[in-house]
Amino acid sequence: MSLQVIEDFLNTVDERTFKRHRESHVPGERLTSPQALADWLTDRGLDFGDSPPRAADLETAIALRTALRQALVADTGAAAALAEHPLRLEPDASGGLRLVATSGPAWLNAIVETVAGSVARGEWSRIKLCAAPDCRWAFYDVSRNGRGRWCTMEICGNRHKTRTYRERRRHEA
Repeated sequence: MSLQVIEDFLNTVDERTFKRHRESHVPGERLTSPQALADWLTDRGLDFGDSPPRAADLETAIALRTALRQALVADTGAAAALAEHPLRLEPDASGGLRLVATSGPAWLNAIVETVAGSVARGEWSRIKLCAAPDCRWAFYDVSRNGRGRWCTMEICGNRHKTRTYRERRRHEA
């Protein structure tokens, strides 16, 4: 599984409240029911086996997503978010070791293993929440130095820079 799926998972809650072209963005929750979770998993090729997700699975998914988003905001890393999800090392077919999650359903284990693997490879630090307080969209920072702040420079970055410019001009006047 790729970090793109983790980014999508983090963005199943949309907290954006900004206005663009005079239209307010309406925030929302995509994981509203066990069926919505099943649909999201199916769209990403994540196996949930013969039994579809239940209400408890939905609660677990939302709790993990919330913990991962909090880890990004608090800049504490993913370790605290994964504390409820046991991991162990197992031998793989090539004679090496691989991280294996034992949290429960295969789809949940795949998400946990992907996050843990990204932490081990140093890629997790590239997953961020947009610095715009009215956005908070999760994104993968592709900047060379890894210090990107906005999900898109064209929207959130431009709005921030425009506000800063106008504020500076107001103080100069």
